Amino acid sequence: MPVEIAPEAVLTHLKGGRLKPVYLFYGPDDFKLEKILKQIRETFIPESARDLNSQVFDGDSSVNPGDILDAARSMPFLSSNRLIIVRRTDRMAASDLEVLIHYLEKPVDTTCMIFVALKPDFRLKFFSSVKKLGQAVNFRELNDRQALPWIKAAAREMGLNIRMEACRHLQEIVGNRSRTLHTELEKLYLRHGSKEIGVNEIKELSIFSRMYTIFELMDNISQRRRAQSLSILNRYLEEEGRDAAFGIIGMLTRQLRIIFQTREFASKRIPKAEMAKKLGIPGFVLSKVLDQARRWQEKDLEKALLLLYQADGRLKSGSQARLVLENFVLSL
Repeated sequence: MPVEIAPEAVLTHLKGGRLKPVYLFYGPDDFKLEKILKQIRETFIPESARDLNSQVFDGDSSVNPGDILDAARSMPFLSSNRLIIVRRTDRMAASDLEVLIHYLEKPVDTTCMIFVALKPDFRLKFFSSVKKLGQAVNFRELNDRQALPWIKAAAREMGLNIRMEACRHLQEIVGNRSRTLHTELEKLYLRHGSKEIGVNEIKELSIFSRMYTIFELMDNISQRRRAQSLSILNRYLEEEGRDAAFGIIGMLTRQLRIIFQTREFASKRIPKAEMAKKLGIPGFVLSKVLDQARRWQEKDLEKALLLLYQADGRLKSGSQARLVLENFVLSL
């Protein structure tokens, strides 16, 4: 009978330098899933050959199964491996999935194929076959017993010193979802740095959410995610009230200037530790800002700053805040 393997087993395969030919990543813990996918993308194929030997398909965008097979069967170039990721496999038509079953029986050993699905239907022949012939990896949410050690480990990884009673209080108010827990830990670090975190700091957490929300908004704008950007913007305006609009203009301007500076520092190959110090941001935030900076051209940053200046003028002339800010987001 086919068995599932733990996500940690995939990291063991990766550390050994030899991933299996076929995996199915599924389950509700998308935070851990994406983290392991990122480790695979950054480790399995050398950076110099990554663009030539890795490809991502999206099952939610009328993907052609023949294109997936052609990519999987291609020989690696300037590398010993190829990596193919098929996201949202559970959105693909059953007839398209069946085209892929023959490959599962005879996969190419120089290719690692990872199918990603939130809720695969194992009644379908494809999913039952990939579970039988490949490696099925179930990313379950944390349970009550696992949550506290996970919080402590995640906090330690980002340099956050948090007491056990604070971990318990955080779990009580947030729950066991790893993505949400990690977000709250990031907020704590942004506010307190390496200072010891107790229950009082957890209770005050909601007060200091503004900065993180702006960062989250800019992250989605940088990735041109229109719907998500508008959702975060409107959530912020609802939570902060009618006086929030001018504050958001100021914070977005600051974030764009940080991205501008990050591009300049990166072009000069300034070490990351020095770069974080110059920018005045924590190290774990720098990696996210660098990712944002790679998505912007200088002319687009200049355009965004001009649009913010114009939006500020419209707000001061009495225009409706929500419409002005939504128009800014859509204009980008």
